[in-house]
Amino acid sequence: MRKLIMQNFISIDGYFEGPKHDISWHNVDSEFNRQAIANLDNADALLFGRITYELMASYWPTPHALTDDPIVAGKMNSLQKIVFSRTLRTADWANSRLVNEDAAGEIRRLKQQEGKNLLIFGSSDLVVSIMGKNLIDEYDFYVNPVILGKGKSIFQGAAGMVKVKLLETRIFASGNVLLRYGPLEK
Repeated sequence: MRKLIMQNFISIDGYFEGPKHDISWHNVDSEFNRQAIANLDNADALLFGRITYELMASYWPTPHALTDDPIVAGKMNSLQKIVFSRTLRTADWANSRLVNEDAAGEIRRLKQQEGKNLLIFGSSDLVVSIMGKNLIDEYDFYVNPVILGKGKSIFQGAAGMVKVKLLETRIFASGNVLLRYGPLEK
């Protein structure tokens, strides 16, 4: 059975994005990129909500991304992408497929298939819609050494409590800290 792993940068004060979807504060360096490449090597599909998909699709296929970060760009562009949206009508980024209904059902089906991990980046509405349904196997937070003061929490709108246990911590030279959690009970 495949694992579904949510991975997100967050600020010290708990935001995964600043106002107007600002992610310019993400603390990315070569050490983080090695971690990102390892994560992508262990995955064969990326899951997105509409907003994150549109942001990613507007960056990773660009000449700038291909020049600035060719390994990650290559992986982001080549992996299968599944976009969950009730409003999006097309998903044109390479290897993308659109799912307009029953995100939880589709994710259950994907998890039953043979393959590597499934990753969710950003996509807070998608995360919130499935987190109480025992579908997320890991919550990986890359806490960045920044206080935003305002923005959007990854769990904004969550219906209830989900208890988790700490699986791993890692301190990066940049000041980022990886906090990896898993469900307390599955």
